[in-house]
Amino acid sequence: MAAPMELSCWGGDWGLPSLHPESLTVMAYAKFSGAPLTVNTINNSWRAPKGDLPVLVSEDIVISQPAKILNFLRKQKYNADYDLSAKQGADTLAYIALLEEKLLPALLHTFWIESENYCSVTKPWFASRIAFPLSLYLPGKMSREALNRILLTKGGPPLYSLTEVEAQIYRDAKECLNLLSKRLGTSQFFFGDTPTTLDAFVFGFLAPIYKVCFPRVHLQEHLKQLPNLCRFCDDILTCYFRLTVSGHSPTGQDTADANLQKLTQLVNKESNLIEKMDDNLRKSPQHPPRKLTTLKLAAGGEESSPMSRLSP
Repeated sequence: MAAPMELSCWGGDWGLPSLHPESLTVMAYAKFSGAPLTVNTINNSWRAPKGDLPVLVSEDIVISQPAKILNFLRKQKYNADYDLSAKQGADTLAYIALLEEKLLPALLHTFWIESENYCSVTKPWFASRIAFPLSLYLPGKMSREALNRILLTKGGPPLYSLTEVEAQIYRDAKECLNLLSKRLGTSQFFFGDTPTTLDAFVFGFLAPIYKVCFPRVHLQEHLKQLPNLCRFCDDILTCYFRLTVSGHSPTGQDTADANLQKLTQLVNKESNLIEKMDDNLRKSPQHPPRKLTTLKLAAGGEESSPMSRLSP
């Protein structure tokens, strides 16, 4: 019997099982290959065994980084690339390198560097899922690491200023998306009707760009002009994660909508009640404070008022 395998990764939102590209990649590959992973959403990389996410634990083996995790799963006979030819395997490596060189910098910039996106979406989302006081520190640390990674790979000559770097990384990202769209064409997946490692990586990189609701959607707008890539992401979410395009499980859509409606109504009622109370207080006549009367004690030394029976 195979040893149990547990995957620790960041959680999800906006209809995604995870917002983290690397976590999404491993989760998708596990679905494609049939690997029986137990997914543990910890939402705090400092709680991970190696201080990074995703992390796979199997007995006394601890593995981080998507490529190493996927290699481990293949050794356990969970191989999504079993039917690929040698040429297709080489193409897979080439396209993954393209994703990391051309698309990843723009993805990091969209989440962690673009100030409006970071302040209104990324930072609040991650801070709300990290325990205090690390919630005050970790999002900023992750933003600095993303900037350092971008400058390390893209900040050399002739691109010296951050503005020049930003313009170049988005040009590269759009070029990469165009190449992926052309390569996918009308096929369901990149190598036919069966998803492989390349599909897992492309999904992990594209889905956060496609689904997260940012105020600055420069790259998202370009992606949505490539309908075959959008359909690719939607199909994987629907077929392998049992999510509809809207992001809810089919059986839970009505319940989620009903709960949200009830919560909104409750909040509105409480707000109206508070406003009425404020109006009544402002309109009521003001009286000077009165001295409190001394309460008489009943037999046995207890106060006769029923208020005396309340716990402090």
